Parts: sequence; structure tokens; C-alpha cells
Amino acid sequence: MLVCGRNVAKEILLGNKKIKKCYLQEGFKEENILSLLEKRNIKINYFDKNTKDDFFKMPHQGIILDIEDFKYSSLDELNVDNAKVILDHLEDPHNLGAIVRTVEAAHLTGIIIPKDRATDVNYTVVKTSAGAIENVKISQVANINSTIIKLKELGFWIVGTTLNATDDFKDIDYSGKIAVVIGNEGKGISESTIKHLDFNVKIPMYGKTNSLNASVAAALMIYEIVRKGKDE
Repeated sequence: MLVCGRNVAKEILLGNKKIKKCYLQEGFKEENILSLLEKRNIKINYFDKNTKDDFFKMPHQGIILDIEDFKYSSLDELNVDNAKVILDHLEDPHNLGAIVRTVEAAHLTGIIIPKDRATDVNYTVVKTSAGAIENVKISQVANINSTIIKLKELGFWIVGTTLNATDDFKDIDYSGKIAVVIGNEGKGISESTIKHLDFNVKIPMYGKTNSLNASVAAALMIYEIVRKGKDE
């Protein structure tokens, strides 16, 4: 998988992910990155800033890394006591990347996504996460609803946001183990998944817009869970 950008490169170089190749634009002078490349004894392939090769047309900030594909975690590898974020068939990799960044910033440990009909971890996700993906575990599961049932058996309460809910998301008791479900960008949470929610809540809309971007909704929910947890 190809990734680029200085923040992403730093996080990857600080980790132990295998780097197949490194491409630097001639004149690249980011000393921290150059030092990390030297420490890991990574061979550098230089390219000219005026090159017309399509390979170098991505917004690279002078560095491109060819790394091993993202390794998903099993559900059991996610911390069983920490809050989880379940993404119900999100399709936009920018949303997934932004949610990864929020999850890492809030110090949660896991995101759960389905294998089918959803974005997986690709270059755009890595780039949008600004390197945060190196510190977040993502589990890719065959069936969201079966996973929710398993989480309930482990003592999790499941909360999701829908437009037709009556309870305000700030009025819910988030003590204990919580998993928050974020729906698809256009369709929201699927009907079959809504049936498994312990709490169905809404994020109030005060303007003419009737819904929020999925990553924004996720951020509000995540930080409300964190805030309530710290107030306990």
C-alpha cells in the first residue's frame, strides 16, 4: 500500500511496520524523517519535483512510502473493557480516516467495521487519519449484528443515533461498557441493527440541516462517552 505525507510517514517510521520502498523528492529536508530513515537503514529512491510520472501526482509533501497492507485485529484483540465504535457500512474512506483520528485522540482502543459493502483501510483512510491509524486497532467482521450480540454477551450496552429517536444523546447513562454504532452516510443505521440497540438517541439539530456528517456525529458521541466516563 502506498502512503504519503510527512505526518503519516513519521508515525509509520516510528513504528515497526515493514517499509518496502521509500521515495523522496530531491531537496527533501525534514531532518526528523531523514534521521528515522537512516536509523531503520531504509534505501531511498529520489525523484525530481518536475517529474510527469502519474505515480508522483498524489499530494505527497515530498515523501512516499510503499508499506505492507494494513493488518486488521481480531475482535478478541480489542480491549474488552474499553468503549468501541461500530461503523455500519460506511462507504467514504475520508469518514473512516477522520473517525480513526478521533478514536485515537479520545484514547479508545477499537473500531469495528464489516467486510462487505463498506470501505476498508486504504491510502485515503491512512492519509486522513494523519498517522493516528498506527495506534488504533480495527477489527473487520463478517456480520455487524452477530458482533453486537457477542459484545452484549460481554456486558456491552449498544447505543446508536437515528433521526427518529426521541432521547437526547446527552441524557443517556454511559457508565459501564459502551459500543456506539455510527450509520451509513446516506442510509443511516440499518433496520436490522436498530433492533439490537439498547439506546436509540438523537443529536439535536437546531438549523435547517437534518443530519450530520458521519465522522462529526461519531466525534460528538465519542467525546460524550469519554466525558461521562470521567465524571463517574
